[in-house]
Amino acid sequence: MKKYNFNPGPSVLPEITLKKTAEAVLNLNGSGLSIMEISHRSKDFEAILKEAVSLMKELLSIPGGYSVLFLQGGASLQFSMVPYNFLNKKAAYLDSGSWASKAIKEAKLFGEVNVVASSKESNYNHIPKNYTIPADADYFHITTNNTIYGTEIKKDIDSPVPLIADASSDILSRPMDVSKYALIYGGAQKNLGPAGVTFVILKNSMLEKVTRPLPSMLNYKIHVENESLYNTPPCIGIYACLQTLKWLKDLGGLQAIHKINLEKAKILYDEIERNKCFKSTVANAEDRSIMNVTFVMNEEYKELELKFQEFASSRGLVGIKGHRSVGGFRASIYNAMTVEGVKALVAAMQDFEKQI
Repeated sequence: MKKYNFNPGPSVLPEITLKKTAEAVLNLNGSGLSIMEISHRSKDFEAILKEAVSLMKELLSIPGGYSVLFLQGGASLQFSMVPYNFLNKKAAYLDSGSWASKAIKEAKLFGEVNVVASSKESNYNHIPKNYTIPADADYFHITTNNTIYGTEIKKDIDSPVPLIADASSDILSRPMDVSKYALIYGGAQKNLGPAGVTFVILKNSMLEKVTRPLPSMLNYKIHVENESLYNTPPCIGIYACLQTLKWLKDLGGLQAIHKINLEKAKILYDEIERNKCFKSTVANAEDRSIMNVTFVMNEEYKELELKFQEFASSRGLVGIKGHRSVGGFRASIYNAMTVEGVKALVAAMQDFEKQI
């Protein structure tokens, strides 16, 4: 039975990424060595890293004056690195979910934090709006996609201060105007590669914004100067990211994948709206994520939640259980999830409806 992986992260990867990486684990480019064995200072790995950086810049149309880094520590370490490097007196944050909340918590260790708006009181079921970004803030931080709650900021906002984004779960899912951002970061394990790699897209003019002494491993300037090679990078993870970037380019780039992502999301949201068993947890359609679709049973069918989960599992649909903060179900339909996979989930929803 074919399996469809709807896990929120680590998540589904393109088949070509899995195949090429598996081959490289045994023998990298006919070298007789594994990608897990080669030196990160070798010409073979230098070529891999440079191509990955180049493709990130190409696919996202990153303008000059920006650096692309592949680091470690996940987005969670970036929650500290961002204020450590950039918070001098005050920073502004948008609280749109649990990951945004964690970023706020870390930033408060370094200075004043102005939470411009929050949707916490409604269990983060919408993106906060009608807020004011303080003009005297060192930067404004947003989380573009909220994996747990199924909401997404789908446009590149205008900010009067440097804009910083945690784009862990929607990077490369649509074209972005990178020039509007001072820094974009995220864990790779949603749309880019396996867990263990962190991407950072940094406007170089942001370096040395804060005068406090910085540990080398937490200093963006050190990583930029050493081109992601200050310490041993996650070589196999970066290799896998490169394969995904190649796949995206061959597919037609971000315009092409965005069109596919919109199609997948429409198929699933339309079924949730039609099906008597289910309802979306995000009422406002403009706030609904095209990466993480969250839904629950309608009240009259609430007791059937476990049955549907078991039914879906029997059909090869993996990882649709919702986060405990929301309950119900979550279908993560990242770039590598196929239209076929989404249609398989919809067919299961329809067949389950017929049984009750």
